Amino acid sequence: MSELITAELVDLDLPAETKSEAARSLAGRMVASGRVTDLDGFLADVAAREAQMPTGLDGGIGIPHCRSEHVTAPTLAFGRSARGIDFGAPDGPADLIFLIAAPAGADDDHLTILSSLARRLMDPEFTGALRAESDPATAAALIRGDRAPAAGTPESGPEAAEAGAAEWDITDPEATEPFRIVAVTSCPTGIAHTYMAAESLEAAARAAGVQLSVETQGSAGFERLDPAVIASADAVIWAHDVEVREKARFGGKPVVDTGVKAGINRPAELIAEARRKAERGEISRIADDGEGSGTGGSDTASAHFGVRLRTYLMSGVSYMVPFVAAGGLLIALSFAIGGYEIASAKSVADHFVWGEADSWAALLNQIGSAAFGFLVPVLAGYIAYGMADRPALVPGFVGGAIALTIDAGFLGGLVAGLLAGAVVMAIQRVHVHPTLRGIMPVLVIPLLASAAVGFLMFIVVGKPIASLQNALTDWLNGLSGSNAVILGVVLGLMMCFDMGGPLNKVAYAFAVGGLADPTPGSLKVMAAVMAAGMVPPLAMALATAVRGKLFTRTERENGRAAWVLGASFISEGAIPFAAADPLRVIPSVMAGGAVTGALSMAFGCSLRAPHGGVFVVPLIGEPFLYLLAVAAGTGVSTALVVALKGMRRGPDTAVPAPAAKTEVPAAV
Repeated sequence: MSELITAELVDLDLPAETKSEAARSLAGRMVASGRVTDLDGFLADVAAREAQMPTGLDGGIGIPHCRSEHVTAPTLAFGRSARGIDFGAPDGPADLIFLIAAPAGADDDHLTILSSLARRLMDPEFTGALRAESDPATAAALIRGDRAPAAGTPESGPEAAEAGAAEWDITDPEATEPFRIVAVTSCPTGIAHTYMAAESLEAAARAAGVQLSVETQGSAGFERLDPAVIASADAVIWAHDVEVREKARFGGKPVVDTGVKAGINRPAELIAEARRKAERGEISRIADDGEGSGTGGSDTASAHFGVRLRTYLMSGVSYMVPFVAAGGLLIALSFAIGGYEIASAKSVADHFVWGEADSWAALLNQIGSAAFGFLVPVLAGYIAYGMADRPALVPGFVGGAIALTIDAGFLGGLVAGLLAGAVVMAIQRVHVHPTLRGIMPVLVIPLLASAAVGFLMFIVVGKPIASLQNALTDWLNGLSGSNAVILGVVLGLMMCFDMGGPLNKVAYAFAVGGLADPTPGSLKVMAAVMAAGMVPPLAMALATAVRGKLFTRTERENGRAAWVLGASFISEGAIPFAAADPLRVIPSVMAGGAVTGALSMAFGCSLRAPHGGVFVVPLIGEPFLYLLAVAAGTGVSTALVVALKGMRRGPDTAVPAPAAKTEVPAAV
C-alpha cells in the first residue's frame, strides 16, 4: 500500500467542522500530491456518492469515497478530528476520517488493497492505535500495514470483538454441529462498505460460534462461493445496497435481506435473525425466485409503506420506459413519413409495397403500436415483480392484459400490478412442505395468483377502475384556461424537482399512459411534460455559457454536454449541477419548468411522440409556440441560478495549505 498513502496525506489535527470541509481539506492534499487533477470535479463525485448513502460508521469512523475520472492513482488520505464530524453514523460524529479515491478504471490489485484497509477498520486495535498516534509518518505506516498496532492499545482486546454478540444470544451450547451461514455483501462503489460488512459479520460469527462464509461482490469483481458451501448452509444473509448477483444460487433457504450498513453496525443481530428464520422454517420469497429482484435490496420489507409503494411503482415504470421509447419513436417516425392518417393503414402483413414510402411508414407505425401494446402489461408485471420477484411476473402480466381488455388502461395496470404482488406475497407466507418448495415459484404460485388476479380484475375492481380511467380521460379532454395552466405548472415542477427521479418518472408515466389511447388532452399533457423536462439541462448549459466564472471547470465542461442532453429531453444532464449546489440549482430549474409547463398548456401544444426533444418538433402541434415555451422556461431558470450563485459572498474554491501549489506534480 506504499503508493496509496504517505505522511503528506495524513492530517492528525483536521480543522474541518463539516464533512464537506473535511473532504475538501483531505482532497487538497491529494491535489498537492498529484493524485487528483481537478479538486472541484473530484469533490462533486464525492458528494454524489455521499448522497447515495451516508458514509459514517459506528465507532467514530467516516469513510467518504468514490470513483472519479479526476483521480490519477488509487489514493487514501487520513484525517483525525478532535471535535468530531457528522458523517451520518447512528452513534454520533466521526473522529477518524478516511478519504478513499479510486480512478474510474482502477485495477483489481489496488482495489484489493483498499478492501484490505476497509476490513482493518473493523479492528479496534487498529483504530485505537490511530487515535493515539502523534506522528503522521507513523500513522501512514500503520495504515499501510508496515507497522503493527502496539499491544494494549485503547479499545483493543477480545471484549471489543465480542461486543456485538453480547446483546444478542445467538450461541447454542447444545448444538452438535455449528450453525452455518453464507453471506453476500456489496455497496454502490464496492470499495469500502462491502469489505467492512464482511469483516464485521465474520467477527460476530466467530464470537458466536457460527460458521460463516462471505462473498464480497466488490469493484474488483467477486469470487463465487463454492456451491457445496451454499448447499450446506442453514441460512443466508444479504447485506447489500446494489443488486445481489446470481441470486438463484441461494434458493430454498431462509434469507435475511438488509442494507450493507446493517452488516457493519448490527452483525450479531443479523446472525440472530438468520437463526430464528431457520428455526421457524421461513423460506425467503427472493431466495426461491432466482436472479433479479425488482426492488434492489436494502431493507425494503422494513421500510415505511409509502417508501415501499414508491419502490414498487418505480420498478414497473423503469421496465416500461424502453417500450415507450422504442414504440413511441417508431410511431413518431411513421407520422413524419406518412402523416397522421398512416395510423389507419391496412396491415402490412396483407399489403406492403417495397417502393412506397407509405408502406414503410405503415410498417414503422404498426411495429411501434405493437410495442405500445405491451405498456400496461409490462407496467403491471414489473410492479408485481418489484413486490414479490419472479413468481409474480405471470399474474402481473395477466392482470395488465386484462386491464387492456376491459378498457381500464394505465390505472388498471397499476392496480393489477399491486394486486398481483400482494396475492403472491400472501401465498408465499403459507408454510409448505420442503418437497413442494421446488415447484412453488414455477407452478403453484403463478397458477393460483393468476386465477385470483383474473377474478379480481374481471369481476370485482375492473369496471370501477375503467370508469375512473374514462373520467380522467374526459377531464383531460375538457381542460382549458386556468385549469390547464395549473396542471402544466404541477407537471413542470414534478419533472424538474428530481430530474429523472421518482417524481419525474411519475409525471412522465402519467403522460405516457395517455398515449396508449391518445386524446387531445393527453397529447397536451405529453407536450408539457417533455417541454418542462428539457429545461434543467438547457438552463445549466446557458448559465455556464453566460456566466462561466460562477462554475467550476468541470461544470463548464458538463454545460457543453448539457446542450445536447437538454435538446434530446434527457433531464439527467442537470444532475451534476444539482448535486454540487442543490439549494440554488433545484429551485431555479423548478421555476423554469413550471413556466414552460404552464405556457405549453396555455398555447395548446400537443405531442404524439413520448421522447425525442427538438428532434420531434415536426410532430408537435404549435411547434413555434412550443419552442417559445421551452426558451422562456430556460431563460427563467438561467436568470435565477445566475442570480443565486452571484449572491454568494465568494466562490468556495479555496484550497487548503497543502494544496496551494500552482503546479500539479506528475502522478505517483
